[in-house]
Amino acid sequence: MASCIAGAPKRGSTLTTVTISLPESLKAFIDQQLATKGYGNVSEYFRSLLREAQKQEEDARLEALLLEGLAGGDDIPVTPAFWKDLKLEARIIAAKHKSRKRR
Repeated sequence: MASCIAGAPKRGSTLTTVTISLPESLKAFIDQQLATKGYGNVSEYFRSLLREAQKQEEDARLEALLLEGLAGGDDIPVTPAFWKDLKLEARIIAAKHKSRKRR
């Protein structure tokens, strides 16, 4: 079995090191991915896999919430006032999100 260590810290962030044991066949696959997909190291490769898995989870949650919203509750009339309120709410949420990213 081969061991892979993932976790090269970026500036300004604290990362945890994770060590995993893999069969040689998976280590060879990872090495192939590094060579052909432009990853600089094993850590970059695993972080990209985890980011993609995280995105898929977020997308699935959003889809479930949208379906829940479509299935329940009363219909809301879509008027110019509705759009105005929706845009205002979206701007507020975007501003909060933007301020969190700066931290």
